[in-house]
Amino acid sequence: MSRTYLDEAARVVDFLQAMNLELTEALVANGEAEDEQVFAYDLAHLSAGAQAASVMVEYGHHGPMEEQLALVFIADVAREACAKLLGREALLPRSTASSSSIRDFLSEFLQPKVLAALAQAPGPNHLEEHYELVQESFHRFATERIEPYASEVHRKNLDVPEDIIAGLGELGAFGLSIPESYGGSAQHTPDDFMAMVIATEELSRASLSIGGSLITRPEILARALLRGGTEAQKQRWLPLLADGSVMNAVAVTEPDFGSDVAHLRTTASKSPHGDGWLINGVKTWCTFAGRADVLMLLARTDPDRSLAHRGLSLFMVPKERYYGEAFTIDQRGGGRLEARAIDTIGYRGMHSYEIAFDNFFVDDDALIGGESGLGRGFYFQMEGFENGRIQTAARAVGLMQRAYEEALSYARHRNVFGQAVLDYQLTSAKLGRMAAIIQASRQFSYHVAGLMGSGKGALEASMIKAYVCRAAEWVTREAMQIHGGMGYAEEFTVSRLFVDARVLSIFEGADETLALKVIARRLLDQATKGREIGEALPERGQ
Repeated sequence: MSRTYLDEAARVVDFLQAMNLELTEALVANGEAEDEQVFAYDLAHLSAGAQAASVMVEYGHHGPMEEQLALVFIADVAREACAKLLGREALLPRSTASSSSIRDFLSEFLQPKVLAALAQAPGPNHLEEHYELVQESFHRFATERIEPYASEVHRKNLDVPEDIIAGLGELGAFGLSIPESYGGSAQHTPDDFMAMVIATEELSRASLSIGGSLITRPEILARALLRGGTEAQKQRWLPLLADGSVMNAVAVTEPDFGSDVAHLRTTASKSPHGDGWLINGVKTWCTFAGRADVLMLLARTDPDRSLAHRGLSLFMVPKERYYGEAFTIDQRGGGRLEARAIDTIGYRGMHSYEIAFDNFFVDDDALIGGESGLGRGFYFQMEGFENGRIQTAARAVGLMQRAYEEALSYARHRNVFGQAVLDYQLTSAKLGRMAAIIQASRQFSYHVAGLMGSGKGALEASMIKAYVCRAAEWVTREAMQIHGGMGYAEEFTVSRLFVDARVLSIFEGADETLALKVIARRLLDQATKGREIGEALPERGQ
């Protein structure tokens, strides 16, 4: 390959970004995203793909293999973009006029033989030495400590083994985002986010539920406390979270509202005795609530529902540990908490519960931020949830990597009609596309981690979750398909990866909500502000 190809790839990325800008401007002209939901949804995903493609241009400069992966991925993204453009040409008078210029690029790098050549070439990650040490440490732990349990926990829906939790605590996995002054290892640099992304990928490669997801809830709570907790709350809880002596769950979602947390109904009202709060309501999809020592709970403290998210506060709800699929807590004063696990097709081992609170009492110091935290709970929890999106992307990368490895190994050793499955062009082309998508997803996650470490990247974190989680569904599906009938058997790892991947576009913000309410809305805001600035500027020559 020559530099000319990467230059051409950069021009293709410029085309994609220009096209997305025109789509955004057309959406602004047509009205709100809510009025054009299909249009806005496609725009969100196209913008996410273009961002990933932009990152891969830089990756391609590392060497010939990296360049080939980048070119194939960029061509793949451009093909999807052009497909979505069909029927909408009238919206893009400028871009469509130049779209023919990328046809030669697509013809060159979407050829089956080009894809097939990458089947066994996933490409190097290009991590700095200290990050490689993080990767090696968590890879070793995942292989030696998590992998032996992964299949049994999934098939029997068991609880996460305690020695995994203890081992991750000793490894420092729960303190990656907690400052050293509170017992963690974070140093307020981009390293904090990179280490978390790398660790999450390696743990998820062994198991999504009892590996990569174990550090998500402490991550969310720690960031909420750092954003809004009192100093006393930080001193009390952060060291316990950092070493794993306290594990938490997140109780935010409700049965009737899902991602619409601004309208949740669970209430926290002052106790008649004035010494605490009484919680009433139902929470659902509260993962790990049984084993957890404390729940991070979002509740309405202002009865005025017109305040929406401004009337919500965040609480720490301590509880005893419970195992299995149901538990009940009765308080001396009459308060009660009842929980039952929701049966799921995958993502097993942590159990996701529906929890009913009936006058359940918590002390005054359970309110995060104290009196100054009243009505600010939504903002505190969003601090953790934005970080959770980049972490979910890392979980998806780990899942995809494992699926690719399982499929490649099976294809090498399985013979059909007298030759290895890998020797069939269709199989090798699928594996080559997987390799390009996985490496692009990984490099995109590294890029976003760097942005977030610099106090930026909130939009990009949403974009990477949107792109990578959908990609994981395709990768795991094709990995299962390469296994043929055995891919449908529970004894093969790929079947677990397939059902686990399906949850990624649902939790940490459902894909549709993320695309419409976060990505598209922010793109529209940026375009509107840009238009206002442009209109305010004097014309040239004035």
